[in-house]
Amino acid sequence: MRIAINGMGRIGRLLFRKLIHHTGVELVAVNDIMPEENLAYLIKYDSVYGTFPDDISLDNGVIHINERKVKVFRADHPAKLPWKDLKVDVVLECSGKFSKKEGATEHLKSGAKKVLLSTTGSTDIPLMIYGFNQSSLSPDIDIISPGGCMTNCSVHVLYILNAIGISSSQISILHSYTSRQELVDASHPQFRRGRAAAESIIPVEIDLHHSLERLMPGVKDKIAAVSIRVPVANGAMADFSVCMSRETSKEEINNLFRKAAEGEYRGILGYTEEQLVSLDFKGNPHSCVIDGSLTSVVGNQIKLIAWFDNEYGFTSRMIDWLLYWRDKFNL
Repeated sequence: MRIAINGMGRIGRLLFRKLIHHTGVELVAVNDIMPEENLAYLIKYDSVYGTFPDDISLDNGVIHINERKVKVFRADHPAKLPWKDLKVDVVLECSGKFSKKEGATEHLKSGAKKVLLSTTGSTDIPLMIYGFNQSSLSPDIDIISPGGCMTNCSVHVLYILNAIGISSSQISILHSYTSRQELVDASHPQFRRGRAAAESIIPVEIDLHHSLERLMPGVKDKIAAVSIRVPVANGAMADFSVCMSRETSKEEINNLFRKAAEGEYRGILGYTEEQLVSLDFKGNPHSCVIDGSLTSVVGNQIKLIAWFDNEYGFTSRMIDWLLYWRDKFNL
C-alpha cells in the first residue's frame, strides 16, 4: 500500500513518524506549503514526543531516513499533485482544508484510489469510526471520515453504556490546547478561542453531539458536550455525566468496561485503576482509557472518566483504517 500525506501539521507529522518504518505500507510522498527545510526540522524535533531517533536529511525535494525516501511537494491544491504518477493508493488528508467531499475528491482526480480524512468531514462523507462501524465499509466508498479524537473516545463509551440504557448524557472534555487557538490574546470569531491558550482554562464550542447522533441515532437529543481547553500541550480527559435508564453500581459499570477492554475492544479501549494523570497517557495508542478508580454512581446517575492522547490515539486509529482497507480490499 502506497501512502501520501497532504498537510504536515501535528497529525500529519506524527503519522509520518509512525508510518516511515511501518511494515506493510510505504509512505511515498508528503505535501505542505511550508519550506522543506522547516518540515524536515519539525519532523526531527517535536516538543511533545521528543527527538526522532533516526537521521533525517533533505536532498532535492526528497526526505531521506535510513533507506527510506519520501518525496516532498509544496502544492497549494490537490489538483497539482502527481498521485497518479506515484501510484498512490491512499491519501491521508490532514490539511483541514479539503474535508468537504468536493475538495477531498480532488485527490481522486489526481490519481489516488482512496482518501482518509483526519477529521470529521462534511455530512456527505461517510463517518466511520474504527472499532465501531468499520464493517460497513464497502469497495465503492472512496472517501471516509474517521471522526476526531473526541468522537473516537466518546462513541465507544456511549455505545457500551447503552447496553444498560441512556436517558441523557453531558460530556465535558478537558483537552490540551490546539493550533486553532491563540498563543496571545487575538481576534477570533469564537471570542474565548482568541484568548491566550497557555494562560487560562478556556471553554470552546464543539459539535461532538452532532457526530455522535450521526453514529448512534438512538441517542438523538440525549447528548450535550463542551470542550474545555487547559494549559497543557498534549492529552485529554473526558468526563461523562450520564443519567442511566435504571439504577446501577460502580462495580457493574467498571466490570462492563473491564470486559470490553479485555475482549471486543482490545487495543481500542483500555481500562485502568491506577492513580494516573494526563502525562501518563502520552503515546498511548487507545482511543480512550477508562479510569475505574474515578467511576462514581448515585442512583441511576453515573460519572465516568476516560483518558486519551488526542494525537497518538487518533493517529493509531487512522493507521488501523489503512491496514483494514489494505487487507479487506487488497489495496
